[in-house]
Amino acid sequence: MNAIVALCHFCELHGPRTLFCTEVLHSPLPQGAGSGDISGQNEQAEEEEGGIQMSSRIRSHSPAEGASADSSSPGPKKSDMCEASGCRSLAGGHPGYVSHDKETSIKYVSHQHPNHPQLFSIVRQACVRSLSCEVCPGREGPIFFGDEQHGFVFSHTFFIKDSLARGFQRWYSIITIMMDRIYLINSWPFLLGKIRGIIDELQGKALKVFEAEQYGCPQRAQRMNTAFTPFLHQRNGNAARSLTSLTNDENLWACLHTSFAWLLKACGSRLTEKLLEGAPTEDTLVQMEKLADLKEESEGWDGSEEEEKPSSQPDVVEGQELSKCSPETSLMPDCNSWNVAHRRLSVFRSLRHMRQVLGASAFHVLAWHVLMGNQVIWKARDVDLVQSAFDVLRTMLPVGCVRIIPYSDQYEEAYRCNFLGLSPHVQIPSHILSSEFAVLVEVRTATRSSLYPTLFDDEQSLNKYEFVVTSGSPIAADRGG
Repeated sequence: MNAIVALCHFCELHGPRTLFCTEVLHSPLPQGAGSGDISGQNEQAEEEEGGIQMSSRIRSHSPAEGASADSSSPGPKKSDMCEASGCRSLAGGHPGYVSHDKETSIKYVSHQHPNHPQLFSIVRQACVRSLSCEVCPGREGPIFFGDEQHGFVFSHTFFIKDSLARGFQRWYSIITIMMDRIYLINSWPFLLGKIRGIIDELQGKALKVFEAEQYGCPQRAQRMNTAFTPFLHQRNGNAARSLTSLTNDENLWACLHTSFAWLLKACGSRLTEKLLEGAPTEDTLVQMEKLADLKEESEGWDGSEEEEKPSSQPDVVEGQELSKCSPETSLMPDCNSWNVAHRRLSVFRSLRHMRQVLGASAFHVLAWHVLMGNQVIWKARDVDLVQSAFDVLRTMLPVGCVRIIPYSDQYEEAYRCNFLGLSPHVQIPSHILSSEFAVLVEVRTATRSSLYPTLFDDEQSLNKYEFVVTSGSPIAADRGG
């Protein structure tokens, strides 16, 4: 995959800075990128992961060559770097890291900055935007931005604990830059899962160091007892600590190089092109998308049947009552299938039925959000009721535009699903509740015996519920009226 993965950091003195980046090279290595091996001076610690052979490369050059390389480097000046390596990942004379993919003859090179001036400018701009203006709600999470000229960026911002920093944490981001917008968007779920794993590992290591330092010398009480001094006097050398110091991992950059190189290789090999005879129809594209999703999810299904235990409940035929229960369930008061059949009556049967239950105004608001592609959230205790609501509402959208999470114990982002069922106790972020791109339907216990006229025999079971539809969109409210 022709992309660049970079780790960025927001320095309190110098602003956004690029700490570490890995790029793909299909041609011979550029000058200063690990040319001239000296196998006797380096440790041939080689690891093969996903077909990539890891090896450290050390370059031998005279002081004059090093001076010329430093002078022509597009990186920041030494005066712009923190004294305690807060803005620096590799030492001045470090040759970087190189991984060779024997299968494709591709090299994955890691430095603090790209050697090419144009790539340095692109990475620098993406770094600044990821840690300043292009930030998701809550300042921690994934976001997508970019343009045709400077490339498209998948950015995931996160915090690292630091007992000496303001607020006891520092701000970082991992960005993936490439020129193919469609390819990057299609790789969003894969990149999010793998990058989230890298972030969790970094945060876990930093949290252990933070807790150990706080146990030995609590900084919060010390700061409260210290007299006020100007900000610049508080920014001593220890405040700008490097990431290796925050995580207590001397091999951090080598590990990040391995992770970034594997990420580029795996992301590039997971999507393949298929030759189709003629233009594919919409149904063909939808079926291909479903098959791809099932293929990715099938890995989690392996062994699930072995863990499942046979159900002790008797078989239930819809609309019929079984005369006998099995001996194992005969002592249970609710073993009869009538209870299951009764629960199945508390469902929506059609759009017209839902409009009758919710009311014209609330249904118009809900339908407007569904057709606009916004996230529809239902909070209820009855799982069958929520599932039936999604089965009815999904008929208004094409098959490929429906992504459903029927019931969850935590809120899921809109990019994962446009229909989300939640239990009543789940807390929804405040920015989602006030967003114009989401609608919430709360199913509460009714305070009156009948909330709407009964036209069907099975509507008696829905009288016990009260449906409250809320949204932060004034347009939807106006349409609903």
